[in-house]
Amino acid sequence: MPAPPSPASADRRTPLRHSPALRMGLSIATAISLYGISFGALSTAAGMSLWQTVALSALLFSGASQFAFIGILASGGTGAAALGASTLLSGRNTIYAVQMKALLNPKGFKRLAAAQITIDESAAVAMSAENPLEQRRGFWGAGIACYLFWNLATVLGALLGDVIADPEALGLDGAVVAAFLALLWPRLKSLDSWALAVLAALITTLTMPLLAPGIPVLAAAVVAVIWGVASKERGA
Repeated sequence: MPAPPSPASADRRTPLRHSPALRMGLSIATAISLYGISFGALSTAAGMSLWQTVALSALLFSGASQFAFIGILASGGTGAAALGASTLLSGRNTIYAVQMKALLNPKGFKRLAAAQITIDESAAVAMSAENPLEQRRGFWGAGIACYLFWNLATVLGALLGDVIADPEALGLDGAVVAAFLALLWPRLKSLDSWALAVLAALITTLTMPLLAPGIPVLAAAVVAVIWGVASKERGA
């Protein structure tokens, strides 16, 4: 009797259009596009021109950093302060880049392209996939789709800025949260992962009134990294 196919070999026969990771990436890209409309509208309301808003999304391409940038400008902060805060928030992408290098090891032009689309969403989809092929499909699919959808949504939001006076009132800000919960839920398979998720949520919630926007997420990420290193050492 022939041996049953392994999950990896079975997955290699999965057509690209049926790839679970690619479908997940496209779903998340669709969700964040709603948030991109919100960003475009808020950016023009903060005094940025259409082309400045478009350039911010095309070059910076990091939602939290972009919202921090326009938020500081809108509150009367200097350009240097806005740039410093957005750069600090983008620091987490450096951590993702190290992980994606180990996971995918892109070469040549792909390395430059990967650097531009390494964000929360593409890294999360790649790391949640169960084999190398799905990891590649998830990273590139989510990253490219998010880049295209986010930039198109930014243009739309900037053009509709006068109509969408209060994007949060429409619930657009909840789209990204829902997408990340959908990614996180299947990974909560052990008491250890549940404990880390609760700890990260507590740190973020307790520090939000005390720290600048975005910093609580970084604090939770640092604790998560320390937790992961400690868990690996315990298991060694």
